[in-house]
Amino acid sequence: MDQMRECRGKEACELSPRSERVADRILPHILNLYASRATPRDFEIYADDASFEDPLMSAHGLRQIKSAFYSIAKVFSESKIVEYTVKENLISPGKYEILIDNKQYYKFLGRPIDMISLIRLHVENDKVVRHEDWWDKKPLKSRDTVKIPMVGITLEMLRRGSMMATHAMMGFGKDPTM
Repeated sequence: MDQMRECRGKEACELSPRSERVADRILPHILNLYASRATPRDFEIYADDASFEDPLMSAHGLRQIKSAFYSIAKVFSESKIVEYTVKENLISPGKYEILIDNKQYYKFLGRPIDMISLIRLHVENDKVVRHEDWWDKKPLKSRDTVKIPMVGITLEMLRRGSMMATHAMMGFGKDPTM
């Protein structure tokens, strides 16, 4: 109903009532990814050329995204999203932004880690094309978001390097054998 209200008055936006939001289809897969129980099917929500970025990694393409999420189970003995709210915004026909305001729980070397995060998903034609995880709900630092562009460029390069190392260690995005 909110989508219908947002679309009224916008010539380019024609939306028929839907029983299911895009977020309703995508969210179970996101929860599996963050809970270290991802299956190859969970990655079907992504476009082949999708990107994922958090403060530690910058992944480009489905295979790197797989490496990023499959690596969670290798680093943490437990991981999951424990609380969340979801907001879905229609940007234009076939394009959505899904915001998942959440609390994440991890266990690293026996110690609990609680984290607040904002997951931003950009969806086009029912596929996630960009996935950002903003820790503490702060935008990712890049050449566009810091005062000294060289610092932002360095941070971007470190995230790419971290991703490349993880990608190699995780078998270049191969699905684990069960």
